[in-house]
Amino acid sequence: MPVLQREPSKTAGDPSGLPKLPVAPLQQTLDMYLKCMSHLIPEEQLRKTQTIVKKFGAPGGVGEMLQMKLLERRDLKSNWVFDYWLEDMYLNNRLALPVNSSPVMVFPKQKFRCQSDVLRYAANLISGVLEYKSLIDTHGLPVEEGRGQQAGTPLCMDQYYKVFNSYRLPGPKTDTLVAQKSTVMPEPEHIIVACKNQLFVLDVVINFRRLNEKDLYTQLVRIREMADCEKECLSPIGLLTSDGRTQWAEARSILIKDSTNRDSLDMIERCLCLVCLDESSGIELTDTNRASLMLHGGGKDKNGGNRWYDKPMQFVIGADGCCGVICEHSPFEGIVLVQCTEYLLRYMRGSVSKLVRAASMSEFPAPRRLRWKCSPEIQTFLAASTGRLQKLVQNLDMKVNKFTGYGKEFIKRQKMSPDAYIQVALQLTFYRCHRRLVPTYESASIRRFQEGRVDNIRSATPEALAFVKAMTDSSNITDAEKMEKFLTAVTVQTNNTILAVKGMAIDNHLLGLREISKELKVEMPELFTDPTYLTSIHFTLSTSQVPTTEEMFCCYGPVVPNGYGACYNPQADHIIFCVSSFRDSAETSSDLFVKTLEGCLKEMQDLCRKCNIQADSAERMGGTPKKTAKKSQQETGT
Repeated sequence: MPVLQREPSKTAGDPSGLPKLPVAPLQQTLDMYLKCMSHLIPEEQLRKTQTIVKKFGAPGGVGEMLQMKLLERRDLKSNWVFDYWLEDMYLNNRLALPVNSSPVMVFPKQKFRCQSDVLRYAANLISGVLEYKSLIDTHGLPVEEGRGQQAGTPLCMDQYYKVFNSYRLPGPKTDTLVAQKSTVMPEPEHIIVACKNQLFVLDVVINFRRLNEKDLYTQLVRIREMADCEKECLSPIGLLTSDGRTQWAEARSILIKDSTNRDSLDMIERCLCLVCLDESSGIELTDTNRASLMLHGGGKDKNGGNRWYDKPMQFVIGADGCCGVICEHSPFEGIVLVQCTEYLLRYMRGSVSKLVRAASMSEFPAPRRLRWKCSPEIQTFLAASTGRLQKLVQNLDMKVNKFTGYGKEFIKRQKMSPDAYIQVALQLTFYRCHRRLVPTYESASIRRFQEGRVDNIRSATPEALAFVKAMTDSSNITDAEKMEKFLTAVTVQTNNTILAVKGMAIDNHLLGLREISKELKVEMPELFTDPTYLTSIHFTLSTSQVPTTEEMFCCYGPVVPNGYGACYNPQADHIIFCVSSFRDSAETSSDLFVKTLEGCLKEMQDLCRKCNIQADSAERMGGTPKKTAKKSQQETGT
């Protein structure tokens, strides 16, 4: 049974008053690691791994030494895993940000009648952004608290302070997350408006006064007119940011040799956010198509160059009504994206008349077009970036499905956690499609700790495998036996979630042991070169619950070439699933996965109903009441 350690003491002077992230007992993590992988690898490989793990965890061995060093690091740092995790999860990743890393939130489709409607919507949104930033700057956001098992526990708010003041700087081997530092006399705040692949500086504070919505609308009209001036159009430099991080770093190192380019980059890197005024895509705006367009912009022929992917927040407003936000994921998690965007949608819904009533400033400077000096070498980079983005566009296999058979209320009536239920459904779906289970990632928030981000709930449990086999491969198992296995799988998933949010999951711990061995320059322990470990961090199924209270949904791409991304948004009477994969993988099909998932969800409902009727009948006749999996809400999500 895993040990829930007493939480480490709080740091003296830590303003949040939150405890430090604990370091789990070494043997507990090693035992859980073997359990997580025992049913996912061949028996012979498992035996070799057991020997390797036993050697690593032996008294006086390398594992104990590394564990001791981690405990020392915990005492010195606010969060012992934060830097390791940030570099491993994001900054060291060399893949392009669109699809591979940056999640998106897709807003309700808008019905714009004319260009003025688009710009009014944009002005309204920018005004909401400035209101929200003001709340952040004045520490006006209420401290969030955990739910369910964490009810009343205060959560770390650090991520919110990186929404509008950070930037991901590309590097040849690793990126840098840069946080802007405020000064006594800050320069006027500005946003960058992307329009027709051109970038414009829109000052939102002039002479210490924030522009109102009418002012913002006037400035946006000017930007639109400037963008329409074809004589002034420059190369779509934003395309470079859609490329692999090493390629973009190399291109940027050439760009900054010219002072004009340095000035333009500086304005982008210090801006609050981007607002991307997109052209009409010319395709039917189904949920699936809107999700795809938000993830990659449709490539160069559509709006793929109308972006700057290094900024944490890019608000997209399409002339055809395709709207949403693209999130550079390294500064913050999905819950921050949800809270920010839900605030904006509520703000916009309640402020329709502000534009008409607002008093305009009589005179203010026109927005400025950012200039670029593009050498032949940069043009070569642009051509290559364009080609690679187009391949990414063509390769993405996206499917958004609104499952209407039931929602979280039905699941709650079964006295089960909706998240655990859906995770088991995803395991059943994968097994039906591929006749095996694979290492699965589900993010779990560890914000109850200082600088807490996420750890992993490994959903492909032995108990889940027993259930999916009973539902798929066994004709002689009764419904009652299937239900028993179902409840066990859900209960284990729920318990694993509780362990994860309390800092007792295995992935961050193993990462810390691996990274501290590098720092100490000792020989890499065999545990981390073992094929089993490499398999364990190849997340063929990457999942996340991102619930919303507004009409919108989140989606992202797969994290491995032969994998699926599966984001879900459980509502009272329906569940939105966003499933992604890559077309060049012969192993995957988003359409097949979604169709199979619908069937699995219906089968699970039928099983619950049958067993409830049987249990109710048995109870009326004096039998034993049916077992239930204790309901629990978790801090899960992207």
